[in-house]
Amino acid sequence: MTSKVIVVGSINGRFADVFSKLAALQAKNLFTLAIILGDLFAAPDSEDDEAITNLLNGTIRVPLHTYFSIGQHPLPQRIIEKIEKDAGEVCESLYFLGKRTTLTTSEGIKIVALGGRLDGDVTVGLSKDSYLPFYTNGDAKTLRGANNADLLLTYEWPESIQRGSGVTLPDSPMPPQRSEIASLCSILKPRYHFSSSSHAFYEREPFFHEPTEKDPSARRVTRFLSLADFGNDKKAKWLYAFSINPADPPPSTIPAGTTASPLSAPVSQSDQKRSHSESEHQPFSRFSKPGHNSHQRKRARPPPAPSECFFCLSSPNVQTHLITSIATDAYLTTARGPLPTASTFQPLSFPAHILIIPLTHSPTLASIEELEARKNTLKEMHRYRRSLQSMLQAKSAGGEQLLGAVTWEVSRGDGVHTHWQFLPVPAEMAQKGLVEAAFRVEAENRKYPKLEERQDGKVGEDFFRAWIWKGSKDEQADEKCLLLPVTSSFRFDLQFGRQVMAKLLGLDDRMDWRDCAQTQEEEVKDAEAFKQAFKLFDFSLEE
Repeated sequence: MTSKVIVVGSINGRFADVFSKLAALQAKNLFTLAIILGDLFAAPDSEDDEAITNLLNGTIRVPLHTYFSIGQHPLPQRIIEKIEKDAGEVCESLYFLGKRTTLTTSEGIKIVALGGRLDGDVTVGLSKDSYLPFYTNGDAKTLRGANNADLLLTYEWPESIQRGSGVTLPDSPMPPQRSEIASLCSILKPRYHFSSSSHAFYEREPFFHEPTEKDPSARRVTRFLSLADFGNDKKAKWLYAFSINPADPPPSTIPAGTTASPLSAPVSQSDQKRSHSESEHQPFSRFSKPGHNSHQRKRARPPPAPSECFFCLSSPNVQTHLITSIATDAYLTTARGPLPTASTFQPLSFPAHILIIPLTHSPTLASIEELEARKNTLKEMHRYRRSLQSMLQAKSAGGEQLLGAVTWEVSRGDGVHTHWQFLPVPAEMAQKGLVEAAFRVEAENRKYPKLEERQDGKVGEDFFRAWIWKGSKDEQADEKCLLLPVTSSFRFDLQFGRQVMAKLLGLDDRMDWRDCAQTQEEEVKDAEAFKQAFKLFDFSLEE
């Protein structure tokens, strides 16, 4: 059954004004229920005792079934006494959800609420007071047991909620962002996540969560909104109405304008062990989640279409702030979770871990259907690779550390959107054969076939390929290409290239890209620094 819900920002004790407006709206719309976010009551030093009396005795009428939780202020003592006496009812039609609550309404709408601000002084356990505006990490973890939710209500925002969003934050102080809230949202995957932001309204693009093993075909979508306070001086939006049917299944396709989830779910110790043991079967993706390897995806559902692909520029999920150059048939982005840091290579002030990506949505270059498009794409990707090498040569020539580079790819017919990874390397390592030796030794240790010195794979062949450039201008004499055919006779680690380079460069602690996460501000800073350095070599800027 579809229900109409109206959500209200903090009203800070202005019961008469708000409930009068809700009564007028209810007469026209017949809402099923209302939810008040943040603070229903004013701060203790500005409490209106007469208004509370009028609310409790019914002089102020609540026009429909209404729920509230806790914001940044404690509940008044008279309200606490009434809640405890009447099992959460303040007055007719007004109910306290609780600070840490899971509730399913008679219409089947599952609400999870976590009120207040994080209490940093309490590192373990649950909060002992149900009415003070503080929660603990234990409170947040306990609510994960709800498993899912239609509506998630929190006072604070989830950490990194703006990541991957094109919606500009309002020019107003925002609530704190917490990893505990992000984890809760990631696990519950609510249809709506509501929060408060006193002087501003914020509505992020919807974002989808990765499928779970239990429900591999579903892409649950969350809409995050934060409402301003009633009567705020900036006249920002404080009301939001929507319809919801809790029986509706998750969308079978990703709605237009939806982004990837900006949040990260916590990993338990057992999951972490399983994740590391399975990591050798996981493909590189800037956005992939632990525990969802390529074999699982292949069995569970078809590969993502261009509209769902994180590398397709036509997709709403593409992370535009990482894109650094777009040409005719290919483009560049900085890598999410780069292997090097901005200080790894002495001549550079940025990681320079770059992805070279074809514009065509194809699992391999060989599978691009149109012959001319295939040739042009390969040509342009090599042109990008050589331009990147020219940039490294210009930045490092005459300095203390001359740079070479390694470019590698994994070409698999069951892939999603093929791409190359480009990484600087001290030229001396390449010139002395250390890079080549590192690939060959690692392959031998894993009992892979021997790497062959050739440029191209055979028709229908899956392969790993690496170009090693030693840092001089004579590219033909100074470059070697190694190719490893990948067959069903052994299990190939899709992170092979990164792991070899991590060991070679002494960056073992950065072997997994998920351990190298940056804030969006850091990602933007690195992307801008790279663009500035690459500007003279970027042929896409030529008229």
